[in-house]
Amino acid sequence: MLSKRHSEIMRMLSDEGTVTISELASRLGVSLETVRRDVRPLTENGSVLKIHGAVGLAGQVGEAPFQRRMRENANAKRRIAREMAGFIQDGDSVMLDTGTTTSFVARELLDHRRLTVVTNSSDIARTLATINGNKVYMAGGELRSDSGAAFGVSAIDFISKFSVAHAIISAGAIDAGSGVMDFDLEEAEFARMMLSRGERSYVVTDHSKFGRRGLVQVAGFEAIGRVVTDAPANDEIAAALEAQGAELTVAGGG
Repeated sequence: MLSKRHSEIMRMLSDEGTVTISELASRLGVSLETVRRDVRPLTENGSVLKIHGAVGLAGQVGEAPFQRRMRENANAKRRIAREMAGFIQDGDSVMLDTGTTTSFVARELLDHRRLTVVTNSSDIARTLATINGNKVYMAGGELRSDSGAAFGVSAIDFISKFSVAHAIISAGAIDAGSGVMDFDLEEAEFARMMLSRGERSYVVTDHSKFGRRGLVQVAGFEAIGRVVTDAPANDEIAAALEAQGAELTVAGGG
């Protein structure tokens, strides 16, 4: 049982980064003292670090918020990204905004060749630059400390000069009445401009964003060609997408 709990503790920490001792005890159905005893050999061998009544994986304590978000719903985002990459051919031009799901898309494009990539994400730029004959154009502007992405007037002006085959954005929320929404004004403005620069426009988002309302509208469904996600949308959102001619693609498993 001890070995099984060790594995379960490590799985929780891998998924969530940091978990309190009391939360571990509750989820494992054991006492606080039992959790402390289970954690002791993991801290002694350096796998786990203790921090203020909690424990975290040694390599993930103090990590950047963006890296932490990359681990949230990672399997779903990977499936979405793989599905999205299937719409892109060698030699295509692609715009990608900053976001964990679009970063997964970039990783799924590593086998593509001669892509022209326009992005405001330093993570995406680093992933796809200097390989397979790609050209990568990085929007300038103030870099956010949490995501390493550029925003502001200069970033929007930069991407407005391009026209690409595929414009791909992530989403903070998908609402049946308002369409694609976000919680940050600058991110919404950037994504809106990006959608207007693509011959084909896509939103990549996991199903947890369906039925949520953001603070700022990015675009109505009429501006979206296809939504790529990991699970079917509810009837209201599915009907709203269909009414505006937007395709809904659910990524396969695996």
